[in-house]
Amino acid sequence: MTESTPVDWELARALAFAAGQAAVGGSAEEIPLSEADGRTLAEPLRALTDLPAFPTSSIDGWAVRGPAPWRPVGRVLAGGAPPPLTTDGDTVEIATGAMVPEGATALIRIEDSATGPDGLVTGEPRAVPDWRLPGEEAHRGEELLPAGTAIDPAVIGVAATCGYETLRVRPIPRAALLVFGDELLTAGPPGSGRVRDSLGPQVPSWLRRYGAGVDTVTGPVKDTLDAHLDAIRSALDTADLVCTTGGTMHGPVDHLHPALAELGAEYIVNTVAVRPGFPMLLARVPGPDGRPRFLAGLPGNPQSAIIALVTLVAPLLAGLRGRALPPLPQVTAGTRIAGRGDFTHLALAALDVTGRTATPVGHVGSAMLRGLANAHGFAVVRPGTQAAAGDTIGFLPLPLTPGERP
Repeated sequence: MTESTPVDWELARALAFAAGQAAVGGSAEEIPLSEADGRTLAEPLRALTDLPAFPTSSIDGWAVRGPAPWRPVGRVLAGGAPPPLTTDGDTVEIATGAMVPEGATALIRIEDSATGPDGLVTGEPRAVPDWRLPGEEAHRGEELLPAGTAIDPAVIGVAATCGYETLRVRPIPRAALLVFGDELLTAGPPGSGRVRDSLGPQVPSWLRRYGAGVDTVTGPVKDTLDAHLDAIRSALDTADLVCTTGGTMHGPVDHLHPALAELGAEYIVNTVAVRPGFPMLLARVPGPDGRPRFLAGLPGNPQSAIIALVTLVAPLLAGLRGRALPPLPQVTAGTRIAGRGDFTHLALAALDVTGRTATPVGHVGSAMLRGLANAHGFAVVRPGTQAAAGDTIGFLPLPLTPGERP
């Protein structure tokens, strides 16, 4: 099958995400904490013990038993296990983070205490106890973070606090890129009927920002069916996802659909009701080991290719990584944004300094990239509508590095 009625844009995203979820199954791997940043928890993170595991001083001062005055009988530092206080009137000097001795009835801050000429300590405890009780942050076995949580430095810190040395995480999806088109140059400026390939250099970076590992970039692949089949088969040997650029239509040198038919592929999405970029596709390709692989066909026009990437590839990778598909943020249209009839319009837009107002940028033709370089994402105008200045609309952000663009 090569012809298709364009799929609604929101449905296309949902179908791609569901395909990724189904494929990831229960796969997981165990890695050291030092390698976990950016990965996804494959199972809930649970407390291995009470947190804190023992009563802990939150001040520098004195741990006392009974009423004042108190006679110093020792010192407790962080990392030590002190003997109990067994006699009223005894005290030990205590450091922040140290274990509170059994039998202590109060902690006195150093600034709230005084030591007399006889060596005895006096002072008043504060109304709120200055120690952390076992289980105050979490109890043993309590779920701290659910499966599917994105691991960042804070998550790593929580895991380390609990006593973890490794974490079970979802595997990194492996991706490959095939660039189709005899008309493409890979070096130098365009001219004489040939254009410079802009997708080969940029798509791998987008894929990495969406969480994929990119193993190979191949192309330009010759405009023959045999060359397409050879390139796709080779990429599928190692990749969970193969992205191709160009060839998604049915022109005289568009061989992607015949190649998919030859490979026994099953379309998940075949064209999307979105402008720009509707001739995109996502297919499931049977693998020799029985595990499905995926092929995402991105249009050859650069902006259209990126729209296909954010529409189909990003949700697929979210599913493959065990992540949730986040809802679209809501923003205010800074100016009128035209609709595109029965199609969803993804309009390149920049956000203001508050991140709450989106204004379309210029230079947004399907073959242009200048607008993309000045945008933070796409304003989403649903079919049959248009956005007036001040309207609340959806916004599909690009995975930009924080602070990278003003």
